[in-house]
Amino acid sequence: MEMLCTLRSTTEPQRQALFKAPKALEPFLEDEEDFGDAKGAAFLELDIGEAWHGLQYLLTGTAWEGRPPLDFLVRGGEDVGDIPSDEGTARVFDAPSVKALAEALKQVPVQSLRQRFDPAKLQAEDIYPGTWDEEEELEEDVDPLEELLSYFVELQKFTAAVAKRGLCLLVHIG
Repeated sequence: MEMLCTLRSTTEPQRQALFKAPKALEPFLEDEEDFGDAKGAAFLELDIGEAWHGLQYLLTGTAWEGRPPLDFLVRGGEDVGDIPSDEGTARVFDAPSVKALAEALKQVPVQSLRQRFDPAKLQAEDIYPGTWDEEEELEEDVDPLEELLSYFVELQKFTAAVAKRGLCLLVHIG
């Protein structure tokens, strides 16, 4: 089963509604439920696919730990519902946390991420998807580091936009 990561803005009323009705998470993610919040219907979303764990490692130097707020892809925020661990996670961050995250991401130099990238270490740490040191024949030349850095830039832009709007953030891996 692929473990893909989606980040989505939420309003504070939507964040609170998700705590009260965690079974509405899937319809919420599929745009079938907005909890009657017209402002929330104009959400921002970023799909970082399988890059989430590689980004976690580049941002923190660890697979599952790190210092807040840069460990946000795998930790922090508040859990939404009771999702079995093998089915992923869903966590929400309030607006002040998103603002702190956007500021922290803005301060991360791309060069430090480049220096941290080591396919052998990512493989040894079992960083998902676990294909870091494989020499595959790809239809397109895809450089794993450049792909992660591209997602990082998108992540910076996305969190800055969410913070600027004063919104909350849902991080869903599943």
